Amino acid sequence: MDNLSYIERLWTEWEREPSAVVPAWDAYFRRAAMPDGVRAQAEPRTGKSDMAYRQSRVDSMLWAYRDIGYLYARLNPLGEDGKPNHDYLRRKDGVAYEELTLGEFGISPSDLDTVFSAGRFMKPSPAPLRDIVAAFRETYCGSIGVEFLHIQDKNVRRWLIEKMESTHNRPTLDAGQKRIILEDLLRTEALERTLHQFYVGQKRFSLEGSEAIIPGLHFLVDSAPRYGIQDFVIGTTHRGRLSILNTILHMTPEELFSTFEEHFAPGMYGGAGDVKYHIGYETDHVLDDGGTAHISMCANASHLESVDAVVLGKARALQDRKHGSEPRRVLPILLHGDAAFCGQGVVAEVLNLSRLKGYTTGGTIHIIINNQIGFTTAARDARSSLFPTDVAKALPVPIFHVNGDDPEALVYVCDLALQFRQEFLSDCIVDVFCYRKHGHNETDEPSFTQPYMYRLIKDHPGVGAIYGRYCAETGVASEQEQASIAQAYVESLKEALQHERAEPVTIISSDQGPEWHGIERQYSHEQVDTQVAESMLRSIGKSIMEVPEGFAVHRTLARILSRTKKALEEESLVDWSLAEALAFGSLLLEGIPVRLTGEDSVRGTFSQRHMTWWDVESEQPSRHTPLKTLAAGHAKLALFDSPLSEYSVLGFEYGYSLVNPNALVVWEAQFGDFANGAQVIIDNYIASAESKWGRSSGLVLLLPHGSEGQGPDHSSAHLERFLQLAAGDNIQVCNVTTPAQYFHVLRRQVKMSCRKPLILMTPKSLLRHPKVISSVSELSEGGFQEVLDDSCEPEQIKRVLLCSGKVYYDLLARRQETGRADSAIIRAEMLYPFPERTMRGCIEKYAKADVVIWVQEEQKNCGAWAYMRERFSSHFPQVDLEYIGRDESASSATGLFRQFQAEQKKLIEDAL
Repeated sequence: MDNLSYIERLWTEWEREPSAVVPAWDAYFRRAAMPDGVRAQAEPRTGKSDMAYRQSRVDSMLWAYRDIGYLYARLNPLGEDGKPNHDYLRRKDGVAYEELTLGEFGISPSDLDTVFSAGRFMKPSPAPLRDIVAAFRETYCGSIGVEFLHIQDKNVRRWLIEKMESTHNRPTLDAGQKRIILEDLLRTEALERTLHQFYVGQKRFSLEGSEAIIPGLHFLVDSAPRYGIQDFVIGTTHRGRLSILNTILHMTPEELFSTFEEHFAPGMYGGAGDVKYHIGYETDHVLDDGGTAHISMCANASHLESVDAVVLGKARALQDRKHGSEPRRVLPILLHGDAAFCGQGVVAEVLNLSRLKGYTTGGTIHIIINNQIGFTTAARDARSSLFPTDVAKALPVPIFHVNGDDPEALVYVCDLALQFRQEFLSDCIVDVFCYRKHGHNETDEPSFTQPYMYRLIKDHPGVGAIYGRYCAETGVASEQEQASIAQAYVESLKEALQHERAEPVTIISSDQGPEWHGIERQYSHEQVDTQVAESMLRSIGKSIMEVPEGFAVHRTLARILSRTKKALEEESLVDWSLAEALAFGSLLLEGIPVRLTGEDSVRGTFSQRHMTWWDVESEQPSRHTPLKTLAAGHAKLALFDSPLSEYSVLGFEYGYSLVNPNALVVWEAQFGDFANGAQVIIDNYIASAESKWGRSSGLVLLLPHGSEGQGPDHSSAHLERFLQLAAGDNIQVCNVTTPAQYFHVLRRQVKMSCRKPLILMTPKSLLRHPKVISSVSELSEGGFQEVLDDSCEPEQIKRVLLCSGKVYYDLLARRQETGRADSAIIRAEMLYPFPERTMRGCIEKYAKADVVIWVQEEQKNCGAWAYMRERFSSHFPQVDLEYIGRDESASSATGLFRQFQAEQKKLIEDAL
């Protein structure tokens, strides 16, 4: 038990019965309970009571070291007179920070030679106060500062105290380990200098000033066998990416130089390609025991921190697929910039995911490259908090601050963070105070806005020089030996450059792993077999509608189940939700895992899905998920309600989809309108990753879409945006209108020869529309149809109405009302890739029609109108495609229901 807990227990016992404690504590507590004025007139302390009081003052000081010692730690390489945090402490005007002085805690200097207790773990203890203070200063105010008292779990706090105070936060490395650190620094500095000389003026986002990151990462990776880690998934900023690729992921210098020389063909992945500081890479790192650990660095966009959730999703997928959901086998590592960590909201979203059942990875190690500046923005203008890491204090996770000029301290902290992660399956934050030798990039002049800082940086020796002197003084490696190591590496880089120029590297591997071998990149319009035997469909349907004995299902849900069961068994009819469940169930029985997440997705925003049932009479939460009880040995079904976030959750699911092409990964927006909260992921990953980085994904987006009078934020998934992003067969955009089509397009996603993200506009009111039903035979015998033709006589047709989505049923109802037989209604179920062949067949079938009209309920500047007009101009120039729909509008829908009804009625009547 620590001192504070012990004293608190004694106080509680004393309050209940004063005689329960020894006389010395009784006297102390009586004095503590006195009003200040009375206490001041009390007799002076003597003997045991006085010693107890002085021990309590010492205890208070020691807890202050644990609490705020990081404020006085030697963290800043650019700090003045060994007081590195002076800028932070001064910039918050009016804030009174507790001082770690004897006087602050009522302790006399004469007590320095008095023996006190320093707790169970600190050594020495008991000891003279001066030795205790020295030990605590070394532990909490050296090159390492720690924030951990915001953690509520006393077992976690005690674990950290024991680990830190038993070692004084002092690294204990042998000569071999120190040499690894030294060589990492020398190689990193040599690489950065060489690149600067070879490619003057080219952006590379140098790691200079924060080179200690490399040995920190190196020791994390080399720790794999000790902690049972088999996979590392890394996400990083631009800064230092090239050094990490070379030193940690073993990208050859020739490959690295090829990204500068641009000898690879434009679009080395078969598309547009990307700048060198965005690319990803995968490798097997050879370990000391002869084994290997796989390292994957995810490609990322320039949008700061956007890759964070992608990394976590990929790590979770690896845990689920390779390691039986054992999180300790896979370690995600995220490197951040200081300004981005506190400035980008997605960081807080990702931290929130860390402890949620559907998204946890068992902890991520976050390493912040704290340059103490943004692009040109100073810390005082970039955040309201003292440290960039303060956002992480919303979680019970330790925050380790470390001086980037002390690489041994960084290696020690990385090891401690890894121990913590493996012990508690929780995130850790490692904040590396360093600096940026150049500007934001190598073409920028930083002294315009930070002249003083860059005078300090100009005169500051690099960490390689600082650690090199130490290694020379301690016999690890002489200065001459160090110079030879650096020179030899520079010569090898020069040779590699000559070799690359003589025999250019034209391909940098974008292999996603053996599971992706055989998956094609080229999209095909060929029909995919997605049929399921009717007997299996009926068996699945029966199983998922059976209520377990003793389970009290909600009465409304009971009616839904009864109605659905009757329609299936007696009428062989399937509605939208049942079609989805049958698609999922059939895939599970075929050994294909299914993962569905989104806001309220387990039940369904529109109360349509009910994948999980709740026992309404049980006092304890009792749930039943029918699809998990189909048969022994079926694939894993993962259903999770997500937090109220689009950006991080969609990024997570995208990352998850990168691992296994033979899994159906689905993200559903609460309303399709809200998907734009994740526009960064849609634009920079889902739509473009294959072209930029050669990364394929079969992710499915379910986006509820349709004008129904619910206003501008509940009516449109902005179909037009996805069609604008569509190029090079990069994505699939569909707007299906029947349960059978939904069933087949879901199964098709994991049955087709390639993997392309599927953007699916899904219904809202149509979920319960009496016309939106399919027969069981359409599921067992049919397949996905890119275009749904009308069943009318071509000779009678004068007007051909092309449409997509819900408006079809409005047109159909109006045609039935009017009895018109001269209008054909054709549904474009797949919009992209454009179904040229099947659409041509329909156009030719109705060649005698007077007019071909595109009908949509979206505004003219929204929806598919502009896209369809361009496609018809290219593929069917003989057809003068006309438009009927709403006028242009800056808003996606009216918020007035009567106006909506009038607009909808007019466009339907105009069409017919």
